[in-house]
Amino acid sequence: MASSPRIRNTLTLFTAADNVLCHRVRLVLAAKGVAYDLVLVDPAKPPDDLVELNPYHTLPTLVERDLVLYSASVVSEYLDERYPHPPLMPIDPLSRARLRLAMLRMEHDWLPQIQLIREAPKAQADTARKRLRELLIEMAPLLKVAKFFLNTEMSLADCALAPIIWRLPSLHINLPREEGKLIEDYGQRLFRSPGFVRSLTAEERALREETA
Repeated sequence: MASSPRIRNTLTLFTAADNVLCHRVRLVLAAKGVAYDLVLVDPAKPPDDLVELNPYHTLPTLVERDLVLYSASVVSEYLDERYPHPPLMPIDPLSRARLRLAMLRMEHDWLPQIQLIREAPKAQADTARKRLRELLIEMAPLLKVAKFFLNTEMSLADCALAPIIWRLPSLHINLPREEGKLIEDYGQRLFRSPGFVRSLTAEERALREETA
C-alpha cells in the first residue's frame, strides 16, 4: 500500500461519491479536522488496491499505514478514539449505549429503505418511501430533547443521521408540518457547520441544489 502514488497522508479513505455510510465517515473526519487522502470509488468497479485490502470490497474503507478498517460504525468509533478531540461520544456508558443503539437502528431499519427508494422498481420504492417516512415521524420528537440527537454536544449519532436528513428532498420524502420542521431545523444546525460542508462531495452537494 505504501507504494501507491495516491497516498500522501497518514490516512486514506476509499469512498463512494454519494453514499450515506461513506458520508458518515467523512463527516467524522471533518468534525475531527483530520487530513486524509480521499479515493473516490465506483462501488460497481472496485479498484485492485481496494480488492486487496478489504475482502468484502465494501465502502467506506479506511487505511492507516498497516491498519485497514471497514464498516462505517467500526471506522467511526476508531476515529473518535484515535483522535479524541473533540470527543464525539458522551462519557457515561448509558448515554453511549443509547446512541449506539440508535445508530444500529439507522443502519438496519433506515438505510435499506433508502437503497430501495433509489434502486427498486416503483412499487417497492413507494413502499420503502412510506416506511422511511414512518420511521422519521417516529424519531422526530427525540429532536426536541437537546440541540443534537439525544445529546447536548455533537456525537457520532449526528454524523450518522445528518447524511440521511441531507438526502430527504432528493428521496422525495414528504413529512407532516410539525415533524418536518423539527427534522429540517435539526438538519440545518449541522448543515451550516464548516465540518459538514467539508464532508460533502460534489455529487452530494448537488442533491440539495437540484431540489432547491
